[in-house]
Amino acid sequence: MKRYTNPQRSQWDEIVTRPAIDTATLDARIATVLDAVRARGDDALREYTLQFDGVRVDSFAVPPEEIEAAGGSIEPALRSAIEQAAANIRKFHSAQLEKEQVVETMPGVECWRRSVGIEKIGLYIPGGSAPLFSTVLMLGIPAKLAGCREIVLCSPPGKDGKLSAPLLFAAQLSGITQIFRVGGAQAIGAMAYGTASIPRVYKIFGPGNQYVTAAKQSVQQQGTAIDMPAGPSEVCVLADETADARFVAADLLSQAEHGPDSQVLLVTLSAKLADEVVREVGIQLEQLPRKEIAASALQNSRVVVMNSPEEALALVNAYAPEHLIISCAGAEKIGDAVLNAGSVFLGNYSPESVGDYASGTNHTLPTNGYARAYSGVSVDSFVKKITYQRLTREGLKSIAATVQVMAEGEGLQAHANAVKMRL
Repeated sequence: MKRYTNPQRSQWDEIVTRPAIDTATLDARIATVLDAVRARGDDALREYTLQFDGVRVDSFAVPPEEIEAAGGSIEPALRSAIEQAAANIRKFHSAQLEKEQVVETMPGVECWRRSVGIEKIGLYIPGGSAPLFSTVLMLGIPAKLAGCREIVLCSPPGKDGKLSAPLLFAAQLSGITQIFRVGGAQAIGAMAYGTASIPRVYKIFGPGNQYVTAAKQSVQQQGTAIDMPAGPSEVCVLADETADARFVAADLLSQAEHGPDSQVLLVTLSAKLADEVVREVGIQLEQLPRKEIAASALQNSRVVVMNSPEEALALVNAYAPEHLIISCAGAEKIGDAVLNAGSVFLGNYSPESVGDYASGTNHTLPTNGYARAYSGVSVDSFVKKITYQRLTREGLKSIAATVQVMAEGEGLQAHANAVKMRL
């Protein structure tokens, strides 16, 4: 991890920069895959699944009986954990449902807004070295709460051609029945364009590697909405001398093990703590099954020692982390001053892992600095807000002059006439 001590503002851009990728080459490769899927549908999906996943798939759809049987093949402890996480996620997201509120802006003029679930949505669940069954809960539960009518889930098959039992069980708990064994950019194309097997959707959700991210951004330009721009996972820990170096090191490594292109950032007011954390990271790294992956991510990562709390928080806000852990005295007060972050974890006993799995908040969050302008996934992500208005004759009379004068002021006489005609 590269270290900075009291860096000048001119160095901040370097500190907050994420690992770069060759987007030109990547976009060209993605375009080839998407064009093939659009032109040849399922045939292209089979070819790419064999090429990228090493699996020959005849039928992409997971049979209902396989979904129903999944829970019985899971160890009781894991099954119970998934059920508890689902309950917490459902409880937190249920509180986000809004009731319609009619507002009378003038006598006889009523306005309100109604939330309508997006009719067709697609969920992408990463597979590969760590199938993320937790993401099924994070996306499927709010989608069902929002009232989405058709939910399609795609995930890459394992070497046996199947999806993992925990993933299928999480889908069953979430109420998802349309599940397909296909991953990568080709899965994004299938959901965006539709194939003989996989229905077209209106909005695609879910994290993924750089190919999946590029594919999502490409189909967005072609008319399919996506949840947010999202890339490799990241965490920032803001810590003072009250933090426990073991905890901080564990938090940094919990993100570093996601992938070699992940990034972790420690911002601290204590040089002593920085030394202890770096030493502890080395000790804990050696004990990890995924230590090679974590070690690669640490090459992209930084330790920054700042000389004032104000400057430290300003750097954190400039970084706009996906996950922000505040391991400081007065963490709640500092948390209130955070402007840019996907999700915030307050105090020494709030590890980022709880948000990833089971506290109830959503782990699908903006990365790569997009937390400056984007929120994480919520029930709102799965709904459209449609506004309504209802006027009585008296209400139209009371607002008529305002509308007519404004319409004529813009030179739109037909707008004015639409009011005059009624009166």
